[in-house]
Amino acid sequence: MKRLLELKGFCYSYGNIQVVKGIDLYVDEGEIVTLIGSNGAGKTTTMQSISGLNPVSGVKGEIWFDGERIDHLKGNLIAAKGLCQVLEGRHIFSQLTVEENLMIGAYTRKDKKEIQKDIDGMYKLFPRLEERKKQDGGTLSGGEQQMLAIARALVAKPKLLLLDEPSLGLAPIIVEEIFRAIVKIREQGTTILFVEQNSNIALATAERGYVMQTGEIIMADSCENLRNNDEVKKAYLGE
Repeated sequence: MKRLLELKGFCYSYGNIQVVKGIDLYVDEGEIVTLIGSNGAGKTTTMQSISGLNPVSGVKGEIWFDGERIDHLKGNLIAAKGLCQVLEGRHIFSQLTVEENLMIGAYTRKDKKEIQKDIDGMYKLFPRLEERKKQDGGTLSGGEQQMLAIARALVAKPKLLLLDEPSLGLAPIIVEEIFRAIVKIREQGTTILFVEQNSNIALATAERGYVMQTGEIIMADSCENLRNNDEVKKAYLGE
């Protein structure tokens, strides 16, 4: 199996404050992998560093993507290589229509004839978006905006999709819909790494998981084993 993403001794500091402390993490092609942990553990900092959204001056250690070291690159160059992130809070273009948002997702692509075909594929994945494709993004519900943010990233045809807190602020029925879509996305060929505070659904969806606490990876295992771990049950699963 091809190693698509790997962090080796990765650290991140904001000035003199070290928030990620030498972690090792990998994602193989075709996997769904989750990173769980409490608020302030360093999960979002890790994700934003992978996708080049944090200043590279704070990075120590190595980040490799698709056989190339990327920890010195800016976000636009990393995205062009096939690594896309959906940020916590969605960040869609609220004054543009659903379809215009999806078109923006294709800005790095050169195969223009295939773009509309892929947008139509997003409407099949998220039928609510097709019903609202002429509506401005800001008029959508929170769940619909999350669907749009994920679909916009997928239109870029990423090799690896990063999702930061995809369930945040959403009703349980919408959360289930989003995570069913995540499984379908992997089945369609996109590798996924996601951060999620809802540890129950995270460990039920992914195949492997990492548990992060105060900037360190304290556990890494199959999600089945993590679900059955007494420490994980007590700290993250409410058991």
